[in-house]
Amino acid sequence: MARTIQPPGWPRPRGYSNGMAARGEFLAIAGQIGWDEHERLVGHDFPSQFRRALENVRAVVEAAGGAPEHVVSMTIFVTDRSDYLGNLAQVGEIYRAVMGRHFPAMALVEVAALLEPGAVVEIQAFAVLPPAGPSEETTP
Repeated sequence: MARTIQPPGWPRPRGYSNGMAARGEFLAIAGQIGWDEHERLVGHDFPSQFRRALENVRAVVEAAGGAPEHVVSMTIFVTDRSDYLGNLAQVGEIYRAVMGRHFPAMALVEVAALLEPGAVVEIQAFAVLPPAGPSEETTP
């Protein structure tokens, strides 16, 4: 389980943590955009693409045996900062619906464009999975 790092005297951050510490297996999650398993964008608006990109991050973490609370860092790349800010309340609702009340260290970066035409958000994340139990020995 990750623990939040908060320097003494700093105000509590809103919607993210200043630092996270964890022990276990490190998982790097490549940038996920708002497309489905057939590589089709789910919509053109920020909220629908944000939801799907976040669900894709969660799916990768779960495929590795983890859960949302194992995510320790997340970078959100947006093509339009004002689109993000204009949907902030909905972004918060979507985040809590997909990730719960776990808030890793986060950064938001505005970029000129994303590689996939029509993509408006991309999320890259890092997770630390809990140590696995005794490994099973396999024979070749």
